Amino acid sequence: MAMKILVTGATGFIGRQIVHRLRKAGAELRLASRHPQTLGPGHDTVLMPGFDAPVAAFLALTRDVTDIVHCAGLNNDDGNATEADFLAVNAELSARLAQAAATQASGRFIHLSSIRAVIGARVSATIDEDTMPDPQCGYGRSKRAAEIRVLEAYASLGRRDATVLRLPPVHGSGMKGNLATLMRLADTPLPLPTGALTGNRSLLSSQSAAGAVSHLLTHSGPLRPIYVGSDGPPVSVAEIVCAFRSGFGRPKRLMGLPGGPMRAAAIVLGKRAFWDSLTATQICDPSLLMSEGWLPETGTLERLAEIARLGNAQSPPFR
Repeated sequence: MAMKILVTGATGFIGRQIVHRLRKAGAELRLASRHPQTLGPGHDTVLMPGFDAPVAAFLALTRDVTDIVHCAGLNNDDGNATEADFLAVNAELSARLAQAAATQASGRFIHLSSIRAVIGARVSATIDEDTMPDPQCGYGRSKRAAEIRVLEAYASLGRRDATVLRLPPVHGSGMKGNLATLMRLADTPLPLPTGALTGNRSLLSSQSAAGAVSHLLTHSGPLRPIYVGSDGPPVSVAEIVCAFRSGFGRPKRLMGLPGGPMRAAAIVLGKRAFWDSLTATQICDPSLLMSEGWLPETGTLERLAEIARLGNAQSPPFR
């Protein structure tokens, strides 16, 4: 039977890249989005049901497809979202989609998650599939709940063809969050006190994330319950800012201030959490995914510079 793949969140940041990758590979797709009108005519597009939609809506969504790539969700950059909002959209909706898919879709269910399901933004650690989950925010707790419920929906029917792909911060056209903020800050003529920001972190390009999804859909071996994706090598915040400034054609202008006074200033300004998140070292180990044939990208800083050159952050730069 030929593959027909349902991609939820098809108009989102990562969803767009996955659709492009799968369509380029010749896959037949059904695209679900809260904004299906933006996908244009000539596609099998449907409105993404809400978490409280009837069961029939999820059965209709997954009918006649073989595989599901679930990207839809509420992101942690939505400052107005409550923990109840995160749980409804990320956990409840994911569970109901997985329950419907497990009953009638014969192929694989790839659930996109985040390292926030296992670790807080201010914690330094190395993350792999065996990292003990300890989410520390409403978004992270909802993503962990979604992981559990998706895997349980398939396991309850004796199926082992659902998997979770945990992602570090993802960069690319339309990126949000701290990376977009750093890019906007880099596009100023002012010196930036980032010389003390030596904490390393793993990143992933949106194209690389799409490649990992495509690999999990098509590789011949059995799926493991959880995978961690990451490009390499890890980079520091100071290197990220330098890459953006290089792309903008600006000099580095980084001040090597010691971390202690900067942290104290951040506390006074009410920015302690943001400072701690910038100084934490968070390394993702993609060894399991690589052992099954996936290859990460290695040119992270070059990619970041190119994003700055193209002006692809979602928000306008500070001028």
